[in-house]
Amino acid sequence: MSDTNTQEQLIELQTQFAFQEDLLQALNEVVTMQQSQIDALQRELSLHRDKLTHVLENLPASGEGGSIEEERPPHY
Repeated sequence: MSDTNTQEQLIELQTQFAFQEDLLQALNEVVTMQQSQIDALQRELSLHRDKLTHVLENLPASGEGGSIEEERPPHY
C-alpha cells in the first residue's frame, strides 16, 4: 500500500468513528429520556394502584346497606 492510500483510509476510519460517536451519544440521550419516562409512569401506576386499593377497601360489604344492583337508578 502506498503512503497516500494508507492516509486516506485512516482519515476515512476516523470520520466513521466520529459519526459513530455522535450516533452513540444521541442514542444514549434517547435511552436516558425513555428511562426517565418509564420511572415517572411506574410512580404514577403505583399511585393509581394505591388509590384503587383504598377505594376497594372502603366499599361497603354486600350485606351492608344493600348492593349496587339493588339500588334504583335516579330516574325512577
